[in-house]
Amino acid sequence: MALIREVMTSPVVTGLSSEPLVEIARRMHQHRVGSVVIVKDHAPAGIVTERDVLGEAASGQLATVTAGEVMSAPVETIDERLDAAGALEMMRTRGFRHMPVVAHDELVGVISLRDLARLSTLAPPEVPRGLKGVVVADTEVGDVRGAEGFYHYRQYSAVELAISRPLEDVWRLLVDGTLPETRQERTAFTDEVRPLRTIPPAVAEVLPVIARASAPLDGLRSALSLAAAERGCRPLYDLDASERRADALFVAALTPTLLAALFRLRTGAEPVGPRDDLGYAANYLWMLTGSVPSSEHSQALERYLVSTIDHGFNASTFTARVIASTGADVGACITGAIGALSGPLHGGAPSRALELLDEIGSPDRARAVVTDKVRSGQRIMGFGHAVYRTEDPRSRMLRDVARGLGDPLAELAVAVERSVVEVLAELKPGRDLYANVEFYAGVVMAACGIEPEMFTPTFTSSRVIGWSANILEQAMDPKIIRPSARYVGPPPPEPVPPMEEAPG
Repeated sequence: MALIREVMTSPVVTGLSSEPLVEIARRMHQHRVGSVVIVKDHAPAGIVTERDVLGEAASGQLATVTAGEVMSAPVETIDERLDAAGALEMMRTRGFRHMPVVAHDELVGVISLRDLARLSTLAPPEVPRGLKGVVVADTEVGDVRGAEGFYHYRQYSAVELAISRPLEDVWRLLVDGTLPETRQERTAFTDEVRPLRTIPPAVAEVLPVIARASAPLDGLRSALSLAAAERGCRPLYDLDASERRADALFVAALTPTLLAALFRLRTGAEPVGPRDDLGYAANYLWMLTGSVPSSEHSQALERYLVSTIDHGFNASTFTARVIASTGADVGACITGAIGALSGPLHGGAPSRALELLDEIGSPDRARAVVTDKVRSGQRIMGFGHAVYRTEDPRSRMLRDVARGLGDPLAELAVAVERSVVEVLAELKPGRDLYANVEFYAGVVMAACGIEPEMFTPTFTSSRVIGWSANILEQAMDPKIIRPSARYVGPPPPEPVPPMEEAPG
């Protein structure tokens, strides 16, 4: 097994914490390295990577900050005598991409994951199916702590945000990194996105055709692709940070308008445009129904929408980031994410959970119906989650929201949830299966007057904001996401045989 000293970068490119970051970036480019070790008294004190440089360059701070302000410190080192497999495991476990290499406490090199990946002696790493639990990127957008039953957007509890802040505030947090602190800041953001909600004329012209040909979520892919082209969205790779942000706001702002228009056209009604005097959720209900909703319905829907903006590296968010890593335009990234969300195993469960309630009909039938389904091996839609091993915090909040609306369906849902949890605990002990967000999402949306075929599209109207934030973050990393696959087919065949000529 090769040792890391055989593949490390040496001599080391070093710098001082007091040096301007722009000088560190110049040195990094000159020596064609991905990191610079910051030293103090000839010992490693920190490390600056190309990702640090790109992050500051994207925010326009490259010339105004020092290496010490952005370096990772304190810095861990790795012994040159460690073999490559051990080094790879150590770096993956700690989440490092670059590490200084020392020999008897003397700095002798730098090793990167890229260096280790080039070693042909390393076998492909064993990874779980579906990449479950595999860390594929760093993010500041948010996190899901499944064992704790908690998730957050940046540094704030997502559930607390859903209860205390309007969606526009959380949108600004996801995209710009901060909540508005004053009414003026809130107004400035809403004023910025308001004109972006209007459907472009070229899209409006073909929207009836799209609506007749496809369901709203499928039609959204076509409509957004056309809207992005009409706007002139260019590849992320060719844009600066402000241009990327502008495109991301445009796509996210236009999505609910398109969805509502597609739904109304599909049902034979004319589209209803957004109103300047209504908030996000109230506007969405207005555009869907043509009636100004009650404050209770607007608030209930808004809490649902805020609670579903982002939720870790789920399938659609990962899809958006993979596409963004190629440098494609925002429209392409969002369209791909919608395709991933359309699958029943991802975004298609709210209406299916509502079908379960319709089938049960009354609380006294719940236990018998659920027991029969579990024993026959059927999946109970709306229960279980890929991450949570406790109660889904979104479900807990939406249960209260649903009951607050006073809809009889909410009380049925509570009774059914209780029966399902009891039956699953008896028949599938140790599985820790609880209601997830989809179970009560359908109840809340139905109570607000949203038709079942619009449940997943409504989910999409909020999740597009989370996708946008992830796309903008991914665009700052120049590395394309390009995993490997393990070939398990037959061994390479003999030379391809010639095709036999037909007789005659």
